[in-house]
Parts: sequence; structure tokens; C-alpha cells
Amino acid sequence: MSESRDDLLSRILGFAARDGLADRSLREIAAGAGTSHRMLLYHFSSREGLLAAVVGAMEERQRAAMTALAETAGTPGELMTGVWRAVSSPEARPFVRLFFEVFALAARGAAPGPPGLTTSWLADAEKAGERLGVETDPAMLRLGVAVSRGLLIDLLAGEDPGEVDAAHDLFVRLAGQAPPPAAEQGR
Repeated sequence: MSESRDDLLSRILGFAARDGLADRSLREIAAGAGTSHRMLLYHFSSREGLLAAVVGAMEERQRAAMTALAETAGTPGELMTGVWRAVSSPEARPFVRLFFEVFALAARGAAPGPPGLTTSWLADAEKAGERLGVETDPAMLRLGVAVSRGLLIDLLAGEDPGEVDAAHDLFVRLAGQAPPPAAEQGR
């Protein structure tokens, strides 16, 4: 009887949240998820393919959380702060580490990365802006993703979380003072 890929991925995400995946062998991941390494290979082709699938699933969950936050946030700054709190939380750290590991493998050409690692965030952030009733600037959205990822690296490197949060808060304030997109300036 074959296990569903989605069910298996869900169990792997639970294992990853508890124990991390970055330094685990395929057999250790399989044991932690209650399956065999052959099932992992069947569904994901390789350890790298599995890691890319896990990162893709976690990124999808985080973007869904951003979309949900957009329903209750009163301002873009509240949304940005809420998303930052979610992605920088201690509970998210195993996935953040894994994100950068998979990103490094993909950048070296050693493994496939999840498709649309940045473009998917940009598209969902644009939709979140629409929900808030604000026109978004694609360059500012991309800058927000880049700033957040850079600050996440600081957290992983052991920098003081209070100082990293303060830097993000500053970015939110500066983004709120940015001039409107070029398309709006001529109106």
C-alpha cells in the first residue's frame, strides 16, 4: 500500500519541526516520519528533492499565514510585523535553517530548489496589499523579502533577537515613508 505524498510530507514537516532535518540522513528522516527511506525516494527522488519539497511546503504555509494576516491587519506595517513574527519565531527556525540549506544547494546547482522561492512571495504579498486596499510597488515587495531573509540569517548566526527585531521594525517604518511607486507619482 502506497502512502500519499501529501500525508507523508505532513508527517515529515512535523518531524522537522521537532528535530530538524538539515543534518539528518534519509533513513533518519524516514524513521522520524514513520516510513521507509524507499518511500521517500519513491515520492521525492532524492534527499535533496525531499528537502526542496519540505521547504516548498513550509513556504506555502508561511505565505498562507500572511494571506490570513492580511484579513485582520489594519495597515501594511501591521501585516509586515505579523509576518516577521511568524517567520522569525523560534518554532520556525528549523525550517529557516533548512530553507537556507536548500537555497545553497540550489544555488550551487547541486539540487533542485522549490520553484518560485521569491516570485511566490511577491505574488502573495501583492494580493495581501490588495486586501489592505493599498497599491504595491514590486520593487518594495522584493526589497521586503530580501531584508527579511537577510535578517533571518542574522538570527541563525546567533545575533541578538532584540536587535534583529529592531532592525526589522526600522525597515517597516522606512517602508511606510517610501514614496509611492513611479506609476502613481505622475497622477
